[in-house]
Amino acid sequence: MGAVLELRGITKRFGEVTAVDGLSFAIEPGEVFTLLGPSGCGKSTTLRIVAGLEQPDDGQLLLNGRLIVSAQERLFLPPERRNMGMVFQSYAIWPHMTVFENVAFPLRLRREPGPRIRERVRAVLQLVGLEGLEQRPATLLSGGQQQRVALARALVYNPEILLLDEPLSNLDAKLREHMRLELRSLQRRLGITVLFVTHDQTEAMTLSDRVAVMNAGRLEQVGPPSEVYERPATPFVHDFLGRALILEGVARREAGLMRVELAGEEGCALLVPDGSAVQLGDGAKIAVACRPEDVRLELPGPPAPNRVPVVVEEAAYLGERVEYSVRTAGGRRLLVFGPRRERYPVGARLDLVLDPRDATVWPL
Repeated sequence: MGAVLELRGITKRFGEVTAVDGLSFAIEPGEVFTLLGPSGCGKSTTLRIVAGLEQPDDGQLLLNGRLIVSAQERLFLPPERRNMGMVFQSYAIWPHMTVFENVAFPLRLRREPGPRIRERVRAVLQLVGLEGLEQRPATLLSGGQQQRVALARALVYNPEILLLDEPLSNLDAKLREHMRLELRSLQRRLGITVLFVTHDQTEAMTLSDRVAVMNAGRLEQVGPPSEVYERPATPFVHDFLGRALILEGVARREAGLMRVELAGEEGCALLVPDGSAVQLGDGAKIAVACRPEDVRLELPGPPAPNRVPVVVEEAAYLGERVEYSVRTAGGRRLLVFGPRRERYPVGARLDLVLDPRDATVWPL
């Protein structure tokens, strides 16, 4: 079975600005594929191109193998003929309509018969947990209920793919967490293919089968959430996803290992697997990056590889963990995490211990 949606070299310019730059990817049946990135990276523009709300300047778009957009051939299938469901960030609920009328609206546009409309609306409202609210005015709905109405309206005509444009961003934190779980459960039950756009890393990690991290209109990395987080392919991905702890140094190759002599940290070195880095010559300047949760603080021990002496400058208790701001002898200030039940005071002298398996290496 082929891809449900495929983008081939999609480019979109707004004057001098290239919002989407030669974007290519494919989404498999039943997959939740997420475009993740900061504001202005091109993710929403990409979604609008897929939905038919923007025309690309270059490239092709295929839906289940059918060519629906081709800049070269001047082919552009209008949105209403693409059989895609879309949930907007603002929900776009009609305030003068009831719940039933909002959800039935796409079917009325398609001139479906009355009995078919009632059957489909009843089924989809039950699916999203809004049964019994058919006649409630949209203005009397809570934020979570409006989100469900928008979702029901997008699903009522059995779209080939569901497009989600930051649909949870208008909810409060507790409701957003609840709706994330509900949305993922619903997607799995229906087996529907989803293209999801968000800047929220937690949403991307929770909902996605694959995450595509975007930057300046291009894809930095595509992969399962665990791979993108634990094995970032570029410095941008490492910095954007969570927090990064970065140490710079000079590479010295040894048998099967790379020894990184840390700049400004006399006698300190990190040993990382030789295969963890791009091929670098002896003496190359490199950066070793890892996540704060992948290092640990210990009482000072004898000098050894992957141990860096530090002094605690600040400590913040956050309930589930303690965040420490520590400074190395060379003046680097680093943020690391520690367990809440083993706390160190400001001024404590400790060793920062790094597991080389958790490190990523890049050239400087």
